[in-house]
Amino acid sequence: MMRIRTLRPALALLAMAPLAGCISFGAKPPPSLLTITSAASIPAGQTQSSATAPTIVILVPAVSQALATPRVPVQTSATDLAYIANAQWVEPPARLFARLLSDTISAKTGRVVIGLQSSVDPAARLSGELRAFGVDAGSLQAVVSYDAALTRKDGNVIEKRRFEARVPVSAIEPGPAGIAINQAANQVAAEVADWVGR
Repeated sequence: MMRIRTLRPALALLAMAPLAGCISFGAKPPPSLLTITSAASIPAGQTQSSATAPTIVILVPAVSQALATPRVPVQTSATDLAYIANAQWVEPPARLFARLLSDTISAKTGRVVIGLQSSVDPAARLSGELRAFGVDAGSLQAVVSYDAALTRKDGNVIEKRRFEARVPVSAIEPGPAGIAINQAANQVAAEVADWVGR
């Protein structure tokens, strides 16, 4: 009796072995995972202090459903949208762009970027909507468009401004598209930093 009980788990494992190649516990990763990197960042080891520099909160921008996915969008016409095959962002574009804004604004303006949960009252608050973060097939350009809303210290006045950059892309493929979008995103982030730093 004891022998049969000890054999049952082993037999169950042997029966499941042929199925191991058929079972997948997650989506297969694409051949290309893309990210963006800041062209301006604070050197490692440099200290920033809210005692000597103004602070700012940078919110993750709102996005449309087309950008609420890690896939890389391609505008094929005024009403049609596709995605680049075999490519996706390592995380949602809104988070990538918010981090790029934080790095760029901090490096270019000297402002201390703080989180929403910080006990420090921010001198400014940046929010907005990321309207485009992909490729326009008609013009063969990477397009990054950001509608920014800036609230300064007094909190009674909100400034709004649209920023857009277009960079030629050699092919609608993961590598060239990623490089061009990165360049366009850095251009927009630099312009936003100049605006915030006034």
